[in-house]
Amino acid sequence: MSGADATAGTPEPARPVLRVVNPDATHEEIAALVAVFSTLGGSAPAPRRAVSAWAAPERAARRQLSPGLGGWRASGLPR
Repeated sequence: MSGADATAGTPEPARPVLRVVNPDATHEEIAALVAVFSTLGGSAPAPRRAVSAWAAPERAARRQLSPGLGGWRASGLPR
């Protein structure tokens, strides 16, 4: 078995996203660059929070009145 056949099944390592070319860079400078680049995004957007039935904007719209037994109680409940 040759050397090319032995490495054919293993995945190739990923290339680095950030490469430091200045040998005089301090650890603090590199950490600052990584922090800035990580805040720029590139990830999935944050999921939207579910709005409770009490805070939903459609509660401001007027609904049909429900007369009868327990109608006053039903008027305050979310639908």
